[in-house]
Amino acid sequence: MSLPAPRRFRPAALASLARLALCGVVLGGMGAANAIAQRAPMADVVPGVEHCVVNVRADDALNLRGGPGAGNAIVARLPYGACGVVVSGPCSGNWCPVEDGHHAGFVHARYIAQVSPALYCTEGVAKGDRLTLRAFPSFESRALHTLGPATCSIAFLPFAREGWQKVRVAGYEGWVPRANLSGQ
Repeated sequence: MSLPAPRRFRPAALASLARLALCGVVLGGMGAANAIAQRAPMADVVPGVEHCVVNVRADDALNLRGGPGAGNAIVARLPYGACGVVVSGPCSGNWCPVEDGHHAGFVHARYIAQVSPALYCTEGVAKGDRLTLRAFPSFESRALHTLGPATCSIAFLPFAREGWQKVRVAGYEGWVPRANLSGQ
């Protein structure tokens, strides 16, 4: 009995499969535990707007480089989740010029995502009640701040997990249930 010949994919087909995987599509038989983290689309990279570091492991950092390309020297390392990264000009291919308040350089667009404008409000918070802003996406997590009914000017940070959304409001960053937020 002979084994079938290995299947060969055209480069375009491999690129399509890679894009699907990077966009969080779960392919045949992969359980939720093996799902690939959702990729922030490059369309979210906007010059002059604040971005956060995404798509790197929590124990790793994004290399800020002296020029556009992986062959350029590393100027600084930006940790996962770091916000305040401003795209300072138009991207050249996949490489974008950025500043973080301390350093200037280039990062690959795949590893940054735009912070939303502050256009969201609390929803479903009764008069006299408070919505708790938490350190982590869990009701058992430490409380950082509380938000009253109809609190607005809430910005979405590019992180969401199991019905929780990371936000910035009144100088605080933390997690709230997504069901308690609505657009203005």
